[in-house]
Amino acid sequence: MRIRYTIGALTAAALLTLTACEGTEDTGSSKPDTSSQEANDQAKTDIEPSPEAETAESDTAGDTDTDTGAAETAELPDLVGMDLQAAQDEAQGAGFYFLDDQDASGQNRLQVLDRNWVVCSQEPEAGTHPTDTKVTLFAVKDTESC
Repeated sequence: MRIRYTIGALTAAALLTLTACEGTEDTGSSKPDTSSQEANDQAKTDIEPSPEAETAESDTAGDTDTDTGAAETAELPDLVGMDLQAAQDEAQGAGFYFLDDQDASGQNRLQVLDRNWVVCSQEPEAGTHPTDTKVTLFAVKDTESC
């Protein structure tokens, strides 16, 4: 009986070792054949930027928006009074995707069915904001008042 367990354990260890040592290089025939010249050209393209790219980079070197990666701005609509699902859809339609919803009653309930909740307030207020701004919607159930 011990021999069966020992053989099974050794077999499993060997399979795991072989699987872990398996390389990620695909040597199968599913890869298209390329000539060595094409491979050298591709490698050169990956390493060396073209003269046009160097010119474009030097033209934008003084542009602070590309250097800092400043987010674009959009108009955040007033979402108060809408059902939570419609408010989320409206915010995403305006370009805001970093959304959070909270229970405005303070009971920390989860909004499982967003259509059964009404937005009482929002942070930030309606207006122009960067699109990467976190938008928090405070809501209560339809049957409750804000």
